[in-house]
Amino acid sequence: MRPKEFFEFVKKHNAEMVDIKFADLLGSWQHCSFPIDAWDEGTFVDGVGFDGSSIRGWQGIHVSDMLAIPDPATACLDPFFREPTVSVIANIVDPVTREDYTRDPRHVARKATEYLDQSGIADMCYIGPEPEFFIFDEVRYEQNQHRGLYEIDSVEGAWNTARFEEPNLGYKPGYKGGYFPVSPTDTYHDLRGEMVYEMRKVGIVVEAHHHEVGTAGQSEIDMKYAPLLQMADQFMWYKYIIKNVAKRHGKTVTFMPKPIFEDNGSGMHTHLSLWRDGEPLFGGDVYAGLSQMALHAIGGLLYHARAVLAFAAPTTNSYRRLVPGFEAPVNLAMSQRNRSAAVRIPMYSSNPKAKRLEFRCPDPSCNGYLMFSAMLMAVLDGIENKIDPGEPLDRDIYEMTPDELEGWPHTPSSLPEALCALKDDHAFLTKGGVFTDDLIEGWIRYKEENEIKPLMLRPHPHEFHLYYDN
Repeated sequence: MRPKEFFEFVKKHNAEMVDIKFADLLGSWQHCSFPIDAWDEGTFVDGVGFDGSSIRGWQGIHVSDMLAIPDPATACLDPFFREPTVSVIANIVDPVTREDYTRDPRHVARKATEYLDQSGIADMCYIGPEPEFFIFDEVRYEQNQHRGLYEIDSVEGAWNTARFEEPNLGYKPGYKGGYFPVSPTDTYHDLRGEMVYEMRKVGIVVEAHHHEVGTAGQSEIDMKYAPLLQMADQFMWYKYIIKNVAKRHGKTVTFMPKPIFEDNGSGMHTHLSLWRDGEPLFGGDVYAGLSQMALHAIGGLLYHARAVLAFAAPTTNSYRRLVPGFEAPVNLAMSQRNRSAAVRIPMYSSNPKAKRLEFRCPDPSCNGYLMFSAMLMAVLDGIENKIDPGEPLDRDIYEMTPDELEGWPHTPSSLPEALCALKDDHAFLTKGGVFTDDLIEGWIRYKEENEIKPLMLRPHPHEFHLYYDN
């Protein structure tokens, strides 16, 4: 869609407002709305100004002026405004140099796809994420000098089988018992369906939706694979739509990886394949029906996984999920069919077009622009350097003894450990200027100053159980 077509689209939908959206460093959408008569075709060149110092992880106040340049190809009707409003995603540029802003996550994804094309290896990277999330009825939390608490509740929560509900009908998924139940145990079928219908309105192709393993409304909606940049945009819409449909019904959604103690967390298994000239490159006649290129791609991803996880599992809470026993893989190995391996090769089809790798460590708290790009860069580094993925681990990792697992690399046990890995291993990310040292340093600094250090200063509620009466 060109600027002229954008205004035709606006007129077609009788919209008088346009809403511009862009992602901050951590992956949350920001927005600002304008009367449509304040825009003309020049707006798609000149952009609109905003304060970059007020965006997380971006500019200092002394260089705060920034420009958002709307991308007309992303225009669609926003489903959640009362009056017809056209939404458009923006790219961010420096108003003085007119150069793309290196900390704009969408710019990173654009550069990653350009680097792929220039590499000569492939011209298309398809991404297919499977984000999981919880639907709660209520959440309360507080942290101050004399109190620290959180409390969540759900009509589906296994802890509510004895709650007075006038009447309590008892249809509540148990802990780790929520995978694929029909109604009345699955109470959120219609709500998830409404989320899917709203996604379809903005052009997202959905393959399936279902209840997930956890109690208390854990759910999954799967989008059909799409080119990397398109999928990163769709992932922003995905979160936006799910949260707003839930709110429409008096519910709240979280993409927090581990909100419930001793039950499954929410992951985002992410599928990746490379194509060239419309033909798939990962199908072949070696292990699991893969090509040698695909094995090298897996080798690169496993080799750089600890650094990639600084973007793919980017919160302190992510490492409450990455522990043994809850389906989240902690050992960096590949395997066909085996869901306890960090990289799984799905075996549903022998068609070369279906051959792909599935990275099972990421979670949906990530910034998709950065995470998908980091994953692609690790894969390309593996192909370029012919990195051996090692022997497959075709057995249940969780049943292996510590001695049997000794020698296998493992995921970081904490966010600080992942950030240290990123500090030590990021040259593969900066190839072609896809990631910059400034972005990586800014990411690490933001995480250390705003997440890790504040958490270290605060007493944990469980510490009162452990130490209060010592």
